[in-house]
Amino acid sequence: MTFDAYLEHSLDTLTDSRVKEAMQYSLMAPGKRLRPKLVILTAEGCGVEGVKAYPAAAALEMIHTYSLIHDDLPAMDDDDLRRGRKTCHVQFDEATAILAGDGLLTEAFSHLAQADYSDSVKAGCMKVLAQCAGADGMVLGQILDLTNENNPDCTYETLKQIHINKTGRLFSCALQMGAIVAGETDECKHLEQIGLLLGLAFQIQDDLLDITSTSEMMGKTIGKDEASHKSTTCSILGIEKSRLLFEEVYAELYQQLGECSFDTAQLKAIFDAMKNRQR
Repeated sequence: MTFDAYLEHSLDTLTDSRVKEAMQYSLMAPGKRLRPKLVILTAEGCGVEGVKAYPAAAALEMIHTYSLIHDDLPAMDDDDLRRGRKTCHVQFDEATAILAGDGLLTEAFSHLAQADYSDSVKAGCMKVLAQCAGADGMVLGQILDLTNENNPDCTYETLKQIHINKTGRLFSCALQMGAIVAGETDECKHLEQIGLLLGLAFQIQDDLLDITSTSEMMGKTIGKDEASHKSTTCSILGIEKSRLLFEEVYAELYQQLGECSFDTAQLKAIFDAMKNRQR
């Protein structure tokens, strides 16, 4: 079974409702599925069959999808295009979108609780997921982003903290959950740092693509950051320095990946693909 096939049925036990329909609509929207892939590939690199990591990967994708639904709301980024289709609040309505995000957030932990994992693996996955997605993780990144949105004095150091928390924490979570599922918890601290670097590089690249790509390629509205005078790596450092910084962060990421004690070939391949993405 492919991961997408597993994910498609992950909400089947929920009572049919408009909220469930909205949850399913957003969860199964076409996407890169980077975070689930990182969970699965890390587990495989640690010697475990990828299918064993599916519940953890699905839980993380639920969290990621909830964050996208809420991020697109009028009170946040106010966007109408995500993953190449209408955002949840545009397809349904704002109240349903809020509830769909709430539903996915809580269902992620329910899904982990029902997984065929040992109690220690469940607890480990839930702990890192809550820490990375919560008020000292992704949520912190989101509020830092909102409070600095129209701040002309925003520095690169502040922007770095936004990127590390808003994006890096969930990449970190993915790598750590894969190791936890495989019983390789000693790798978690190292994988956490790799994930933070990956998130930073990913967002620097997003800032560059927002200038150089198209909405059709990206599957979301582009050029919006510049139009709204939002602080980005490019607006603070300029395009050329941003490109150099992107290469430097990736060089450090690869160096740290080489220090891992498990087979990192598949992770290296996906990091390469992410580095060369055009959307």
